[in-house]
Amino acid sequence: MQEKLSVVIPCYNAEHNIRDVIARDINIFTELGIADYEFVLVNDCSHDRTWDVVSAMAMEDSHITGVNLAKNSGQHAAIMAGFHYVSGNCIVVSDDDGQTQMEMIGVMLDKLREGYDAVSTKWVSKEKRSLFRRMGSWLANKVNEILIDQPKDIPVSIFFLARKYIVDEIKKYENPYPYMAGLLLRTTHNIATVEVEQLPRKNGVSGYSFKKLLGLWMNGFTAFSVVPLRIATYIGVLSATVGFTYGVYIVVRRLLFHNIAAGWSSTVAVMLFMSGVILCVLGLVGEYVGRIYMCINNTPQYVVKEVAVNDDGKTKIEVSI
Repeated sequence: MQEKLSVVIPCYNAEHNIRDVIARDINIFTELGIADYEFVLVNDCSHDRTWDVVSAMAMEDSHITGVNLAKNSGQHAAIMAGFHYVSGNCIVVSDDDGQTQMEMIGVMLDKLREGYDAVSTKWVSKEKRSLFRRMGSWLANKVNEILIDQPKDIPVSIFFLARKYIVDEIKKYENPYPYMAGLLLRTTHNIATVEVEQLPRKNGVSGYSFKKLLGLWMNGFTAFSVVPLRIATYIGVLSATVGFTYGVYIVVRRLLFHNIAAGWSSTVAVMLFMSGVILCVLGLVGEYVGRIYMCINNTPQYVVKEVAVNDDGKTKIEVSI
């Protein structure tokens, strides 16, 4: 097939990185003989001059399209925005920090030619990652296996390649809280895996704090699985069973041993435990209900403020009105 490669890169506070990242990727494409390509750079309402740099790059090079979001919507929403501006039949999602080993794109394209719908990557880190990040990645994969039916041998990272019809299907998801792993896995399981090195970051630090990582996981769990509700049901049944059994035990013990004083401490402990379980389950149900409300309220995934393009030498910035 005649391949055109579209590269979608969500950008956040990347004014010092993005030029070098794009220049490096173009050199790699030249070495691999990839002549037909484009970049869609989505500025996720950065606090620095990222949009100035991205829009300037788009004016200089017709292979680059810049998309500026009106508010910070998160990495996955920015990727969804980029998907709406691609024209290639092979779409790869990359990072703005220089850690993506784009040299492996040739191997990934070969996997598509073998008949796979998508190619995901398994990170092999060259730099020493913190225990927190390693544990977070391991936990995310395990939870994905349980909640969104991720195959054990197919970890889904943010660096992946997919055919155009897969991306077109992903774009049909219009609700808030998009989650790339869930969207990809609900579309296809015909996914190949390629090991790639996670290169050292060029500048800055990761934009994912523990709070943001937790919010991202919640997006996947509540938007693409009812397993948490099922687990809450099981916990409720188990707690009721334990409570009933303990109640029978107390009655029998009281009948057999009349001189046993009532246990205030044990009663308080049971009440606190059951109250905690009830509040956790109610909180989980509330999370689902809240997200349902956001969906029916038509909360947008993202809002595009302006688009910078160079169309056959005619440069322009299209401002949404």
